[in-house]
Amino acid sequence: MNFQVGIEYYKAGKFDEALTVFNQLIEEDQTQTSYFLYRGRILSRMGKTENALEDFDQIVALEPYNTDFIADRAVVLHLLNRNEEALAEFDRAANLDPNNPYRYSSRAFFKDRIGDLKGAIEDYEKAIELDPEDAVAYNNKGLVEEKLGYKKKSKDSFSKADELVGYKAPESKQTTSPKEESPAPLPKIQKEEKATLTFSYFVKTLKDVFVDEKTRKDFLQFLKKPFKKPKNS
Repeated sequence: MNFQVGIEYYKAGKFDEALTVFNQLIEEDQTQTSYFLYRGRILSRMGKTENALEDFDQIVALEPYNTDFIADRAVVLHLLNRNEEALAEFDRAANLDPNNPYRYSSRAFFKDRIGDLKGAIEDYEKAIELDPEDAVAYNNKGLVEEKLGYKKKSKDSFSKADELVGYKAPESKQTTSPKEESPAPLPKIQKEEKATLTFSYFVKTLKDVFVDEKTRKDFLQFLKKPFKKPKNS
């Protein structure tokens, strides 16, 4: 079986075919982390998260100090609602890679999801300290501050995010309510959709938005587009 063929199946959403490829690749060679990584992603997309965790356990066993793999395993634990274990893994990744702002932004994103809002703010502040031009971190910190009722702090955070992406609110926006002026949050999964949340979605959201500078700016510009509140909300 060919590794690239398995990748193409995976990208095309042909998960059964992709799984067959990676099962055979792993049977032939159990030392390649990339084989376990993609099989774990495939299993997650198929809703087999427990099986996916076994592959991420193997990945971390093969490369115990790889912080990307440690954080990826944390995401799988979160998908299984094993949040204490997930937090321990996010902590371990941050301890091993303390100068990487992504470690704090990703942990902050996780803390926000589990309701540790003050902890999320602390991590966003650390990410900003390490990367003062991270507009998304400012924006998301503002969202968490807003949830806690810190109106002035959230306004300041949103303003800094606007400044970093060169956004100026249209004059017509001055008459809208504060709630309508607030930037839209990062995509969230509603309770009834929780079962469909996958490792690939979670990691793509984190890495595309928090790591790639162009994606961050494009994302913030998207959030700042005029937003019309639905009539029935």
